[in-house]
Parts: sequence; C-alpha cells; structure tokens
Amino acid sequence: MSPLAEAVSEYRAAFTGTWPQTSAPQAVRFVVLDCETTGLDPKRDRIVSIGAVSVTGGEIDLGDTFESLLRVLHNTAATLVHGITRDETREGVGEEEALAGLLRYLRDGVIVGHHIGHDMAMLDAALERHQALGLLNRRLDTGELALLLEADGAFAGHAPLRDLSLDGLCRHFDIVPYDRHTAPGDAFLTAQILLRMLRLAARSGRRTLSALLEQPPRDGRGNGAV
Repeated sequence: MSPLAEAVSEYRAAFTGTWPQTSAPQAVRFVVLDCETTGLDPKRDRIVSIGAVSVTGGEIDLGDTFESLLRVLHNTAATLVHGITRDETREGVGEEEALAGLLRYLRDGVIVGHHIGHDMAMLDAALERHQALGLLNRRLDTGELALLLEADGAFAGHAPLRDLSLDGLCRHFDIVPYDRHTAPGDAFLTAQILLRMLRLAARSGRRTLSALLEQPPRDGRGNGAV
C-alpha cells in the first residue's frame, strides 16, 4: 500500500464518531487552511503551497499546524501574488507526499477558509489525480459566515461590513495583515478572523456547529476579492 493510500485509510477512519452537528464550537477542532496555486482552474493548475493551523477551545493552537511546499513543473503569473518562484518549488515535495501529510493532519477537523471552495476544489482535483476520493470534512467559509452574522445583526453598533475580502475583514477586525498571500500567513489571518466571528456568533445565539454551517442569505455581494 502506498503512503497516500495508507493516509487515506487513516483519514477516513477518523470520521467514525466525529463531532455531531449539535456540538458547541469550543468542542470542535477547526482547521483553518489556505492553498497558494498556479491559477484558478482545478483541472489545469496545481497547488504550490499549503498552510493550516487549528483553532480549538476558542484559541489558535500554534502547536497544531501544517505547512508544505510542493514541487511544480510550471509557474504562471500567480507568482506575482504568492511570490513563490519555480526555483523555490524545486525544493518542494511531490504532490502525493504533500497530500498524505495533509490528510494525516486534517483528520475530521472542520475546514475553515476564505473562499474555501477554491482550496477544496484544488485539493479534490489533486486527490483525484492519485485515484483517491475527495475530502470528507465539513467546511466553513469566513465570507459566508460574515454574511450570516450580518443578517443576524451581529455587527450592529459597529462600522458597516462593506468589504468581504480577506483584507476587508482584517481591516474590520483591526487585524494586521502580516505575511499576506502566503499559505501559512493567510491561514493564520483567517484563524484570527474566525475567533472574532465565533465570539459574535455566540452572542447572536449561534452556539452549535450546525448553526455556524447554515447558508447565509444572498445579497448579491458574494464574498469579495481573495
């Protein structure tokens, strides 16, 4: 059995007895994740780097992190965003090795990210290339959670929530955007945003995992820019 196949088996077993939807957020392991990629097409483009950090018990756990730089054969204009050059990626690991490490790290954590649908699509496409099934984790998008909390009136008394981009949410919550556009940096920024939102959610009566995962009403704004 290959290392990835072993990791997939361990990963799938982790979902036996996972958190029920009625769990309090403080009892859940959230894995805040970000991928830097060569582009936006999951079929054609590749993951360049992955960064993740967990949030448990209402705190960021800096002892529970994951980071991987992948070896890629081509680079694109996305280098201007994430700053990782082709020469740097030559020191990276193969895609299969990176995926095996990520699955062992993820286990049944609830994946959180900003525009997390893109990251999940890239990871699912990568797993498919190695004949592995897609991710099973529940997912929480911080842009969608912002819309949900806004509909609850959680931001009443604060400045209007006009910009739903990651930068906009950092400004709204007075978070310094340090190490922006790197996978570990964006994951850590998103984890800080998540903590603030979890506090707002609790004050709004959203005290279960299922309440956080509800779909927000749509107002035409979407989640803003990356």
